[in-house]
Amino acid sequence: MVHQLPSWAGLAPALALAVTALVLLLIDSVDPDTTNTSLLGGVSVVGSLASLAFAVWFIFGGTGIPTSEGGVGTPVLFNGQLVVDQMALFFMIIVASVTALVTLASTDYVREHAYQAEFYALVLLAATGMSVLSAANSLATAFVALELVSLPSYALVAFLKKNRGSVEAGLKYFLIGAVSSAVFAYGISLVYAATGVLRFDGIATAIESGTVQTIVDGTVQAQSGSPAVPMSILGVGIMMVIGGVAFKIAAVPFHFWAPEAYEGAPAPISAFLSSASKAAGFVLAFRAFAVAFPIGALVSSGEALNWFVVFQVLAIATMFIGNFAAATQEKVKRMMAYSSVGHAGYILIGLAALSASGDGMALSMSAGMAHLLVYGFMNTGAFLFIALAEYWGVGRRFEDYNGLGRQAPLACAAMTIFLFSLAGLPIGGGFFSKFYLFSATLDVGAWSLAAALVINSALSLFYYSRVVKAMWIEEPTGDRSIESYPTGLYTAIVSAAVVTVLLVPGFDYVSSLAFRAVELL
Repeated sequence: MVHQLPSWAGLAPALALAVTALVLLLIDSVDPDTTNTSLLGGVSVVGSLASLAFAVWFIFGGTGIPTSEGGVGTPVLFNGQLVVDQMALFFMIIVASVTALVTLASTDYVREHAYQAEFYALVLLAATGMSVLSAANSLATAFVALELVSLPSYALVAFLKKNRGSVEAGLKYFLIGAVSSAVFAYGISLVYAATGVLRFDGIATAIESGTVQTIVDGTVQAQSGSPAVPMSILGVGIMMVIGGVAFKIAAVPFHFWAPEAYEGAPAPISAFLSSASKAAGFVLAFRAFAVAFPIGALVSSGEALNWFVVFQVLAIATMFIGNFAAATQEKVKRMMAYSSVGHAGYILIGLAALSASGDGMALSMSAGMAHLLVYGFMNTGAFLFIALAEYWGVGRRFEDYNGLGRQAPLACAAMTIFLFSLAGLPIGGGFFSKFYLFSATLDVGAWSLAAALVINSALSLFYYSRVVKAMWIEEPTGDRSIESYPTGLYTAIVSAAVVTVLLVPGFDYVSSLAFRAVELL
């Protein structure tokens, strides 16, 4: 017998993160000077794993699947403002997994720093925003959730208050983020002015019917008099929404904040922002443009913006600029930052590999989702290895990693797995996720996207191999002694590597989950 959960229980993954953040603040209020890293980190990891357990339980228990198809239905909250469907749960799994790895690794990284409770609380509050954003079904709800992600992130980037680079990166991130939020908010206002609604299904109804809508008792209805939707205003609004989303995912030309923020932030936070935060930005893009702005209706109107063409340009530009910039870097962390920009271009194929009628969306978007899940583990693991190198006092440049494989073979083997999987070699799930994206481009004949994907994947192998060569082949340039092997960092890195490898045999299941999630939208 299938038991249907109450609607509010669908947000259990997000609520687990929020409650954990409050518990951390409570601990801090009882003992403001506490530096019990094991307690604070342990509570954070347990809360993250609880969120992950809820999300996995729900997605395999049929939450988000209609009862007519053997599921338990889709929890809908606040008159449709939040919808916990299969896509929401898929991204909640990504967010919770990355948060668990980051909080586990941070137990060693922040051990000597003050304000540890605040650090963990900010990470979990940002993760709460990401989980809520995964379920957002309205532009208004999405904006509030996006700000819940952004505000803690600004503080986390500038967490190393005595480090000028960290403070400068946080300030730049905050200033550029404020501008992008304003652009996104103005785009939302234009969409509302054109359609009369903010809920995604209501916007789609307005576009398809050509008349302004309203919502009465949770039901979308045409406004009295049936005024027409001004497509020109709607087009400008969509363009500004794209700009707001492009900033969040660090797509060209809105990527300038990313290298500065990732390099200046504590390395675990760089991992968190480049993996979980990027996933949150993409779930907003996928849901908004798949549901709210149906490309077939927009193209048939002949007056509004063909957004899939915009995403094709963004995807190609982001792939080339991100990867070519990464190839010219001399610092490993900055190289990984530009690599993250390049991967945003790969994932944008999920919104770019479409036909004018919207054909191919299920395949391309599910490919983007699958790559995000694999990327969450391999990219987080790579940044956590950089955190380990910083913990040991290893320098930031490629030559500083020379000979590291002889002193830390297990961690360097994990880093090799991450880097080669990011490049698309069949050592981890990255090969299959990139092949899935490649198949999506061929399915709709998007030859330019396919060529860009292949060329940039080949280029990425060059700069990823520089790190591998330094670790395993080059001779050390100076005296370097490693006196301790931090348990938290090591456990997080090895766990991420194990999952990256296990995603090779398990990728087919991941891709089928993603495909079903898109089909059920």
